[in-house]
Amino acid sequence: MSSKEPLSPIERLNAAMDSGELRQVRHTLNNSMRPVEIAHLLDKSPPKERQLLWGLVNKELEGDVLQHLGYDVQAEILSRMETQEVLEITEGLDIDDMADLLQQLPERIMRELLQTMDIQNRTRVEQVLSYDEDTAGGLMNTDTVTIRPDITVETALRYIRRHKEIPDMTDSLFVVSRKDAYIGILPLTKLLVSDPDIMVREIMTTDIEPIEATMTDSEVAQLFEQHDLISAPVVDEHGNLLGRITIDDVVDVIREDADHSLMGMAGLGEDADTFAPLMRTTRNRAIWLGVNLLTAFIASAVIGVFEDTIEKVVALAVLMPIVASMGGIAGSQTLTLVIRGQALGHLERSNIGWLLNRELVAGALNGLLWAAVVAAVAIIWFQDFYIGGIIAAAIVINLIAGALAGTLLPIGLKAAGIDPALAGSVLLTTITDVVGFFAFLGLATYFYS
Repeated sequence: MSSKEPLSPIERLNAAMDSGELRQVRHTLNNSMRPVEIAHLLDKSPPKERQLLWGLVNKELEGDVLQHLGYDVQAEILSRMETQEVLEITEGLDIDDMADLLQQLPERIMRELLQTMDIQNRTRVEQVLSYDEDTAGGLMNTDTVTIRPDITVETALRYIRRHKEIPDMTDSLFVVSRKDAYIGILPLTKLLVSDPDIMVREIMTTDIEPIEATMTDSEVAQLFEQHDLISAPVVDEHGNLLGRITIDDVVDVIREDADHSLMGMAGLGEDADTFAPLMRTTRNRAIWLGVNLLTAFIASAVIGVFEDTIEKVVALAVLMPIVASMGGIAGSQTLTLVIRGQALGHLERSNIGWLLNRELVAGALNGLLWAAVVAAVAIIWFQDFYIGGIIAAAIVINLIAGALAGTLLPIGLKAAGIDPALAGSVLLTTITDVVGFFAFLGLATYFYS
């Protein structure tokens, strides 16, 4: 006889909420769940339930929970707080997490909060806030442990023991000059096994290049991946140590980049709240629906040019969507591949030509294959060899156009400073629709006129 498995904390919480036992809900939230689990629960809760759950979270946990929430949910909760409340919950947070939270607040409240901090914390937060949030400077934390190269291992160990605790994710000490210029790192694993009388300069590592504060967060993520880093130093333009970036921050960047690519294809922000209020959701989506409507009118205008031909040959109206759809899918495949290549840093001037040639040949080969299939179906369906040849030619042309547009659009958009993930799919759809309709209906006009 098998016994039932014990319920998880979230399952117990859901059961308590269903029964209306708020005391049990509070106990489960604050005693059985980690801050990241509470944040996940808030992210996936509709607005009314979210507000109720947040009110049950203990004050001492609020800061830790907030830093794990999606930005939209963070902003919603912070907007309902007084300045003093925000100050209390950010106390004790890492500098980078505190800076992230402050950026969700209106400028006036953020400045007011900065004025209430002690000088040391305010200086550190302002240093992080002075850089764009998608750069190494905006990503870094200022909680570094530094030592000089001209001390012994024993002295370095005594210095570390004087700290009540060392920052999380500390795998190395940063070696700096007296003017805070970055020199190298000393891994804790090497520090612990070295001769106590040996000098730091003799065992430190100098082949780890520091990260410039202006480097983009995507480039930072690539460096961590390529070199299997846990933490890395961040320096200013003069080579002075500013702070460090840790692997947990990089994981957040990777997740945000993935969200951005996915949501951008639909014209949505990567921070969109799944359970955002109706009017906000409607407003956010309306913009790109409007853009898409404009592009649809362009495609319709092309069809309108050939209105007389469509009236003569009704089969054209039936087959038009096939041409546009085939080109759109082929273009989307190439577009997704190229945007991914850009995100991973794979695309360079030296290999763009090779990629373009491959995509054009692949488009042509697929075009010939599926053109033959569609042509055969069209001939059997409408008993017309002309219509089969016309749609076959149009499909080949549109698949090649889709491959060309899918390759060059992301490159051109990025060069113009426009996000390819956000704008690429809309423009690609317009191009493949226009080219497909024009090729199909133009050829039909020529042969049937």
